[in-house]
Amino acid sequence: MTTPHAPATGSPATGSPVELLRVDSLVKRFPGVVALDGVSFDLHAGEVHVLLGENGAGKSTLIKCLAGVYQPDGGTIHVDGAPVHLSTTAQAEALGIATIHQEFNLVPGLSIAENVMLGRQPRRFGLIDPRRTREAAEAALARVGLTIDPRTPVSTLGVARQQLVEIAKALSLDARILILDEPTAALSDEEVDRLLTLMADLRSSGVGQVFISHHLDEIRRIGDRVTVLRDGAAVGTVPASTPTDELVRMMVGRSITAQYPRERTAPRAELLRVEGLTTRGSFEDVSLTVHEGEVVGLAGLVGAGRTEVLRAVFGADRYDSGTVHVRGRRVARHDVRSAIAAGLGLVPEDRKAQGLVLGASVAENLGLVALRAASRGGLVDRRRLRAMATRIVTDLRIRTPGIGATVRNLSGGNQQKVVMGKWFSADPAVLLLDEPTRGVDVGAKVEIYQLINQLTAAGRGVLLVSSDLPEVLGMADRVLVMAQGRIVGELTHEEATQDAVMALAVKEVESSRAH
Repeated sequence: MTTPHAPATGSPATGSPVELLRVDSLVKRFPGVVALDGVSFDLHAGEVHVLLGENGAGKSTLIKCLAGVYQPDGGTIHVDGAPVHLSTTAQAEALGIATIHQEFNLVPGLSIAENVMLGRQPRRFGLIDPRRTREAAEAALARVGLTIDPRTPVSTLGVARQQLVEIAKALSLDARILILDEPTAALSDEEVDRLLTLMADLRSSGVGQVFISHHLDEIRRIGDRVTVLRDGAAVGTVPASTPTDELVRMMVGRSITAQYPRERTAPRAELLRVEGLTTRGSFEDVSLTVHEGEVVGLAGLVGAGRTEVLRAVFGADRYDSGTVHVRGRRVARHDVRSAIAAGLGLVPEDRKAQGLVLGASVAENLGLVALRAASRGGLVDRRRLRAMATRIVTDLRIRTPGIGATVRNLSGGNQQKVVMGKWFSADPAVLLLDEPTRGVDVGAKVEIYQLINQLTAAGRGVLLVSSDLPEVLGMADRVLVMAQGRIVGELTHEEATQDAVMALAVKEVESSRAH
């Protein structure tokens, strides 16, 4: 748990909060889109101010204006009470504003020290001084509690440690205003705890923090105030203790009565059978089935092997032994094309690196799987692809200026709908979903759950991997628990509780350690 909230640092004379940052009526337009429509909010010293909203609400645009990446078309930004014009990131940093974006700004081939001090390395006789660079980096790393040789290449670090390096880099700039955009999206529960504790420490030292997160439990643990954005406008600022129903209503303009709107039906014929699947060093003897109309959840701790199993079933990764059957027919090993032809689809864990062509249009991404079906005589029927893309955008409620828009410019939730949409055109028998709602807001999550319901209502099956255990429990008809590369238990929807799942996962891990 995090430390208790520290009060915002106040003026010595009055005890009132010290205002570090104020945004007044900020406007930012892009072709065909008003991304920010008169947004106002402020940040006090020693405060964690949360920005909350659906994907596409304007949060990322707002912080890019504060970071000097974008220049607003209207409104003002004040730092320490004075209006400022932030035309570059260097100008923002000089004023004490440091931003940690969803995509890390680290150079993998450089060391930790070189990344932390990049562009600001101490020099001696005109040359970079490695010793002083290392010492400065060590001091910054100590502030975030990271004890590691600063000469270590960043490429060897996991996501959590890279996150801490980013924060150390920001603090080395003497940042008084720290902006964190979805910093917990790829972290385990233990890593999230450490990060939130660090944020509480920074708050107690007077650092003002702007925090973007879709996880309402994190917001309550660390936040002081919440400003909710919807459709580019600020709809209100409320205490972080505001009830969930009210926050959701502010975000989406409606209440969400059922967080996991699963429409359960009796499973019918078998669609997928996996028997004895083994990849040495990754997972062993994995067997499972998925039936028509069924969602099967794969639960377990980080590193249990769930993602590796999905990728092997789909043919994206090699496996040493075992078989995969779809509708009774064996699927060729290590062959993605055969897996797709057999009726399998995969929505991967990393949508940007593995699920999308970011520089291509929405229509081109939606047509990736259907290219062969939409081709005649070796030529692609573009009219047919455009018609298909238009239909999917409408059916899946993908928010985009048009099917010709570049997918990179869509919000995270709409990018995820594009990844799922390309499989809707192929109509797979079984869709393999790996972390389908990671980095997606509450409203978009419910829409994705409804898409899952559409698939199962049409007689398709879903194999779901998610680190969000309530999501697995809410959507799965059966839950298979994995630990250290093996399936260690199966629970029906009625039997599956958080305690039951974790008891299986932890018991297996503790048992293996004892041996």
